[in-house]
Parts: sequence; structure tokens; C-alpha cells
Amino acid sequence: MQLIDIGVNLTHPSFAEQREALLTRAYAAGVCQMLLTGTSLEESAHALDLCRQLDASGRRLFSTAGVHPHDASSWNSASVNELKALLKQPQVRAVGECGLDFNRDFSPRPAQEKALEEQLALAVELQMPVFLHERDADERLLAILRDYRDRLPAAVVHCFTGEKRALFAYLDMDLHIGITGWICDERRGSHLHPLVREIPEGRLMLESDSPFLLPRSLRPKPKNGRNEPAFLGEVLREVARHRGESPERLAAHSSACARQFFGLPTLDETEGK
Repeated sequence: MQLIDIGVNLTHPSFAEQREALLTRAYAAGVCQMLLTGTSLEESAHALDLCRQLDASGRRLFSTAGVHPHDASSWNSASVNELKALLKQPQVRAVGECGLDFNRDFSPRPAQEKALEEQLALAVELQMPVFLHERDADERLLAILRDYRDRLPAAVVHCFTGEKRALFAYLDMDLHIGITGWICDERRGSHLHPLVREIPEGRLMLESDSPFLLPRSLRPKPKNGRNEPAFLGEVLREVARHRGESPERLAAHSSACARQFFGLPTLDETEGK
């Protein structure tokens, strides 16, 4: 059984001393390919460097490149060309993480919207899929996306945590949905239990979003409290349970979806271990 983790924050400082060991554990757990998330120009360049350093085969680690809404204040006239140069590298498979965050508002909303629109325009120009972030901003995100969606090859709302209304609106716009360990959180994620069965095959992908969102249902829990790709199987089991399908079936179609979305190579069984 092969799994693809579409969201790993491998540039996070907490992983600095153990990236090789983390990847070894992930591969042993069946997570055969990963997308390393870029959240700023600097972090996107770092994610690309890690792909090159840690995956000599060029078949397991890939990345995204973009500017997160938290960092939208840093977006300026030079950012487009810097980002375009990153997006032209073969390991980089999507524009993002970009989007809107009206929950924390770490950057002013007009700055978030400007950075998002210019990144969507780049995705259209380069014909690349988009890795989207959204918190408390689904209606505004949908309004902006409407102007670009017909010209975009694909887009995924990563770490979906919203309500039924938002999910159905995203699906109606032919977006993909990424599900994380949020669904394993009995305090705030149980509303996702009936919703995940509404996501069609071919539109659903799984992600750890590590080191964040350690699945609360995981046993035993790591002493450091840090999530990592090796724990993606816990998300798989929880999503499969609420979709009423086997983990093997879910792994097969969610990974096939991720492989198509990001244009990843198919691995044979010996490569997947």
C-alpha cells in the first residue's frame, strides 16, 4: 500500500536535525512520495533545496512554491519574477501555499488578496496547479477564484476544515480537497466525519501538514508531540472509516489522485519501500 503526503512542512526548524531519519520512517510506513510545502519565497527555495539534497532519484520528493497569506505583506513588485524562477524548476509541482486567512489576519486583507491574485495569474501563465490555504474566507476565496478557474489546470484546498456549505461550493468549482489529522480531533474535527464521504474519488487527497496537526487519535503518541509523514496512516484510517471504505481502497484512489494532480512518477513496489 503506497501513500502520498501532499503537505509536509519539511523546512520547519523542528525537523532540522532529523530530516533523513524522518524520511526513512515515512518510507517504512508506506508514504512513498511527498510534497514539501513552500510558504514564502525563502521557504520555497529551501523546500526545493531539500528535494535536491534528500532525493537523489528525483522520484520521491517534490515541492510547491508560493507565498502564504500570513506572509502576504512581504509580496512586492519583485516577487513575481522570483517566484516564477522557482516554479520553473522540475521538482516544483504547484503554485502555493497561497490563499486567504481571515482568521488570524497576520497580513492585511488587501495584501492577501493582491498576493493571491498575482499567484493565480502565474499559475495560469505557467499552467500549473495551485495549493490553496483558506481560513474563515471561503466566500471571498471563491469570488476571486471565479475569475481564474476556467484557465487553471487544477487547484486543491489544502487542510480543509470548513463546513458543508464551503465544501460543496469548492466541489462545484471542480476543486480538489486535502484532508489532514484535523479529522482525528474529537474537539473540533468531528463535523468532517459526515462530510468526507461527500468528496468524490479523484478529488480527495491526504496530507499530514507536519509538524502540525498530530492526529489526536494516534497511539502511542510521540513524546515530542510533533507530527510527521509516517503518521499519515492514522489520517487514512480515520477518513476511510467515515467514508465506509477500506484503507487500501482509499490509499489507492487518493494517491492516484495526488499523482495525477501533481504529475508525479509512478513508483514500482520496490521503490515504494
